[in-house]
Amino acid sequence: MVNEAQIRESLNEVLVPGAKRSLNDLNLVRSIDIADSAVKITLASAALNSGAQEWIKNKVEETLPELPEVDKVTVEFADVKPAELNEIGNVLAVMSGKGGVGKSLVASLTAVALQRQGYNVGILDADITGPSIPRMFGINDRPGGSDNGILPVLSRSGIEVMSINLLLPSEDEAVIWRGPLIGKTITQFWGEVLWGKLDYLIVDLPPGTADAPLTVMQTFPISGVVIVFTPQDLVEMIVKKAVKMAQKMDKQVLGVVENMAYLYVPEIDKKIEIFGRSRGEELARSVQAPLLAQLPIDPELAKLCDEGNIERYDSEIITSLGKSLSQATLTGK
Repeated sequence: MVNEAQIRESLNEVLVPGAKRSLNDLNLVRSIDIADSAVKITLASAALNSGAQEWIKNKVEETLPELPEVDKVTVEFADVKPAELNEIGNVLAVMSGKGGVGKSLVASLTAVALQRQGYNVGILDADITGPSIPRMFGINDRPGGSDNGILPVLSRSGIEVMSINLLLPSEDEAVIWRGPLIGKTITQFWGEVLWGKLDYLIVDLPPGTADAPLTVMQTFPISGVVIVFTPQDLVEMIVKKAVKMAQKMDKQVLGVVENMAYLYVPEIDKKIEIFGRSRGEELARSVQAPLLAQLPIDPELAKLCDEGNIERYDSEIITSLGKSLSQATLTGK
């Protein structure tokens, strides 16, 4: 007789329309009942419109009878909210004390690095007034969903992405909102988006220590914080403000990333510190956190971001960043 494990494995073949992830990956399978040759599947309806539900029902009814001793399949849907379905192993907040240091770039590269290690990864773009994540990933599709949930958009390599820019009429539309509305939108991206089962959710925070970062720190189960900075004297003071905010909110600082640390000129095999002396090691010691990476000024990376192809960037530094973060989150547990 067929067992539940065989049925769940078969359900991996059923991809949710618009999300391109399986029923199991999105944690939509609520129960499986087996009686002789009859199987009853109960699925959550979260973020699934009527058309998606009908398609999934038909697909499951086509797929399961291919298993031995399965003659009858019944599919039902239960009203369950995304917040009850989401199972996220680690929530990493990427923040900086000031703008223009490449925080969104680091958040994106972090997601890419972790995804290449085989983890299921998502990015929540909490920078509501300055969203740039979709552009770097070349994402233009609008999120799907229904009255009871939103489906994030999947990138080319399989990273889930949710950003306000994906909901606007055009990507250059200005978001002119006050703090409370921004905070509400961020909490909706957390509780009303069907993230499903993820190993890591990367939260790209806006700069500073005001409303939006505070909302994330208070609302989300943050596993750790990554601080981004550039090699400038002024930055040290501002970075320490971000670190102290994380500490006051009782959130672990996993490490710091120095962006635009140098420009490598291969013709002369030399690193040129355009923005001044690197302060990575020094700053890491002063805030008592590991230096996770020192990212160079790389014209190739800038080009890939402009083209929406950040997932094609290949560098040993990125590999090292992913390994450092995965090790830091494992150590912190």
